[in-house]
Amino acid sequence: MASAILPILVCLCGGAGASCRYLLDVTIKTYWQRAFPLSTFTINLIAGFLAGLVAALALGGTLAEPWHLVLATGFLGGFSTFSTAINEMVTLFRKRHYPTATAYLALSLVVPIAAAACGFLA
Repeated sequence: MASAILPILVCLCGGAGASCRYLLDVTIKTYWQRAFPLSTFTINLIAGFLAGLVAALALGGTLAEPWHLVLATGFLGGFSTFSTAINEMVTLFRKRHYPTATAYLALSLVVPIAAAACGFLA
């Protein structure tokens, strides 16, 4: 892949990832009306798993480095949303939903890492 095209592909895939994140977020929020931010949690769970899978493919030589950057930095960088998760935790704490906020914090730190490990091992 030409080095001039790589940054463009990373940006385009980042936009595609953000678009997928938006569509999944809206879909989940249509059906989930509770305090726990399930849409962001689900998105980061999927992103963690896919990041592990992409890392394993790159490490094993199946995925060339340019495509690793396009998928991991581009698509998954646009798709995952850890900053939104932090903002939702703060909002839950401010609204005094302490058990939900604490559970969300713990799950958001542990589950995506476990999902990445599963993706890497898959």
